[in-house]
Amino acid sequence: MRILNFFILFIVATSLFSCIPNKDLIYLQDYGNKPDGITINEFDAKPYRVQVNDILSINIKAIDQKLVEMFNASIQQTQSQTAQGIYFSGYNVNQHGNIRIPVLGEMNVLGFTLEEIRVAVEKKLTDEYFTTEARIFVTVKLAGFNYTVNGEIGKPGTNVLFQEKVTILEAIANSGDINITGNRKEVQILRKQPHGFEIYSLDLTDATIVNSPNFYIQPNDYIIIKPLRQKSWGTGVTGIQTLGTIITALSLVTTTILLIRN
Repeated sequence: MRILNFFILFIVATSLFSCIPNKDLIYLQDYGNKPDGITINEFDAKPYRVQVNDILSINIKAIDQKLVEMFNASIQQTQSQTAQGIYFSGYNVNQHGNIRIPVLGEMNVLGFTLEEIRVAVEKKLTDEYFTTEARIFVTVKLAGFNYTVNGEIGKPGTNVLFQEKVTILEAIANSGDINITGNRKEVQILRKQPHGFEIYSLDLTDATIVNSPNFYIQPNDYIIIKPLRQKSWGTGVTGIQTLGTIITALSLVTTTILLIRN
């Protein structure tokens, strides 16, 4: 009888820790650190600086568009807005940090912001090929926002979004959301920097994460969703699954005791 009571107590205690609590599944929770009402947080994310292997989309316009057609050899293909089309038609940043633009030749863009590249291209065109009367207008964008998500996520892999800024929540939503067994309190971002790789950890259940400088991810970020301990325990992640595990365990223990007594 003591053995049976011990097993029952053990199983009940285990079930208390095996279920995943609701607070571990909800994003942006208010832990009582904010005042009542709506709080507006102004946060200016640092502009992205171009790295090796980035692909840029550069569009050059003028009052007389025929004058700049030779500079826009890849524009028509790029406007298809497909990842494959952009890969073959965009301006790839090579290992030396340069891009090759028709007529203009090579330009170093490594470590520059998109705005700095725009200004440099406009200046080079105005100084070497046109006058200010040509009204040169240049736009420079990343040819797709690439990021990779792996781990406890609905759709692991690399995604491409056609927008300038992406939050960590948007990235996760576009990857099928975190599985119920994923750890939302310790989401890691692996980010390549000129000096090497850096790792950041984010708690997505805390509403104050919107104030973090890493709330907006950067192109080529690698996002890792770790599993919760409940996944490895195998006792179930929901109340029904845990109840089924307890019933099965109790049945096994009861059968074993009866066989021993007989």
